[in-house]
Amino acid sequence: MAKLYFYYGAMNSSKTANALMTHFNYEEVGQKALLCKTDTDTRDGVRVIRSRIGLEMECIFLSELLDMPEEKIKEYDCIIVDEVQFATKNQIDALSDIVDFLEVPVVCYGLRTDFQNNLFPGSERLIAIADTIQEIKTVCWCGRKATANARFNKEGIVRDGEQVFLGANDSYVALCRKHYKLGMLGPNE
Repeated sequence: MAKLYFYYGAMNSSKTANALMTHFNYEEVGQKALLCKTDTDTRDGVRVIRSRIGLEMECIFLSELLDMPEEKIKEYDCIIVDEVQFATKNQIDALSDIVDFLEVPVVCYGLRTDFQNNLFPGSERLIAIADTIQEIKTVCWCGRKATANARFNKEGIVRDGEQVFLGANDSYVALCRKHYKLGMLGPNE
């Protein structure tokens, strides 16, 4: 029976590397997996998924997947979605339809919350309807579990702004809740 999976974690918890490894594992045993990402994520190129450790693969956009005929989607043994936090509620519901009516597993990877610790729309919907929800853990500079995605600039932690601001280690750092509240980006700050 196919399932809808949601693997979430703070920035730098290896979500994208896990998505690419999942794709590799399916392909290695002769199964056909499709990689896609939300249309919002263009940091690493238009149709590329790239992890911080250098793994990279071509992909399609989520909107392209959802425009595919059902017969084409059924050719896949698994659909893998990266940066799923940027998906809309309707897109998440469409992914659940792929699982429920086409019997194709969908494995989603993304952030749970934004830089203000608010749920992203795609993540919120997945928390509500996914069959399996699992955290991919990472640590704060202090060694505690990181749960906050702190956006920062040269003045320190940014507390206000648009929910979506594409960036990587130059704009975000994973912090524990305490150091997020204190605005401490590192031990000397």
